[in-house]
Amino acid sequence: MKKRVVCMLLAAFLALGALAGCGTGKDAGSSADSSAEEGKVINIYSWNDEFRERVEAVYPEVKETSKDGTVTTLKDGTEIHWIVNPNQDGVYQQKLDEALMKQADAAADDKVDIFLSETDYVNKYTDAEANAAMPLSELGIDPEKDLADQYSFTKVTASDVDGVQRASTWQCCPGLLVYRRDIAKDVFGTDDPEKVGEKVKDWETMKATAAELQAKGYFAFSSYADTFRLYGNSISESWVSPGESVIKVDQKIMDWVNDSKEWLDAGYLDKNIKGQWNDDWNKAMGSASKVFAFLFPAWGIDFTLKPNWDGDEGVWAVTNPPQEYNWGGSYVHACTGTDNPKHVKDIILAVTVDKDNLLKISKEYLDFTNTQSGMQEAAKDDKGYASDFLGGQNAFSYFAPVAENIEIAPLSAYDQGCVELIQNSFNDYFQGNVDFEKAKANFETAIKERYPDITEIQWPQ
Repeated sequence: MKKRVVCMLLAAFLALGALAGCGTGKDAGSSADSSAEEGKVINIYSWNDEFRERVEAVYPEVKETSKDGTVTTLKDGTEIHWIVNPNQDGVYQQKLDEALMKQADAAADDKVDIFLSETDYVNKYTDAEANAAMPLSELGIDPEKDLADQYSFTKVTASDVDGVQRASTWQCCPGLLVYRRDIAKDVFGTDDPEKVGEKVKDWETMKATAAELQAKGYFAFSSYADTFRLYGNSISESWVSPGESVIKVDQKIMDWVNDSKEWLDAGYLDKNIKGQWNDDWNKAMGSASKVFAFLFPAWGIDFTLKPNWDGDEGVWAVTNPPQEYNWGGSYVHACTGTDNPKHVKDIILAVTVDKDNLLKISKEYLDFTNTQSGMQEAAKDDKGYASDFLGGQNAFSYFAPVAENIEIAPLSAYDQGCVELIQNSFNDYFQGNVDFEKAKANFETAIKERYPDITEIQWPQ
């Protein structure tokens, strides 16, 4: 019987056997070292411009990109076509899956060559039976040798159940607490990261600090969604175990529900901000906001906080979080059936493996990149990696210790839906619109609509 994750990927297309027709990984990858002519178009599927910007920054074959960002031309005339769809509500996965189902019969320049996935659903695409992502070894990349300097948990996350690595990433995503220096001075009398770190060193201390902030008219965090990833990183087993159709809601998730309700009722969170990735949440990062801190990995500072900040540079700083956590990570896959294996190999090596390139990305984008030796160097180089946005602070000195201690939570292909819908369903409970049991029932309905193969939801006792 095919594993549940494969059924998810094939969905309504299973009877057609289309994806299986893409060819085995061995056949598709054998051309990476052959003399076969490469295609003229490299199709890359993603959900935003982040990967394109990194490719433009470090891939030496880039010549130019169109003004609308949809086409990058390489020096040899090959065009990279960027196919971008929003990640929210599973739209990106739906569009990608539709393209994968057509891969076997697609014209050469219409084939998917590279696609990205997030930690929340990466193992849906690394699954060997799904045969969507080629083993890196079949591109001529030796994970044991070429990727030896990557953080081990990213290599595990990028591998199938047999340990075959089918993706690589330029990111390692340890999270920190990012706080407003001006609010810290007003409430604590200091904005020193070490002293502020003591005020937020664990959840018990953080709760006392939240009360202190609330007494002076500030919110500890903007939204209950801001803390979710820390609890979610601590679950003891995956939302759905391999081969099963039962969602098991971990006690840590219910701890988040209970704590969020308590914090919201106490005024430690802003009741007007419902979740994340909306206008109110973005505005909470502005200079008029009363929100003290956000919990972000490096990409969150560069890609989310910085664009929403409308004040002077140097107002924000980083310190240790109340709990070590990892949030996100964009994994780069070579698609089975690509007609551009040489280009694909070169792009993956340039953007996710080359240490000098990764250090450049860290300097230009504040990304905590995926070489252990490189990040150790950055953590010690306060001058070279000082951030103007963070007032000259070297954030890598805080990111590095967190990265070394990350234990990735057990993953499943259902994670994105579970993470989104558990928060959406309990949003009404937090706001007092439904009771606790109704929120649970709403989650059960929503998750079965997203994943019709789910047969049962088990809640902790």
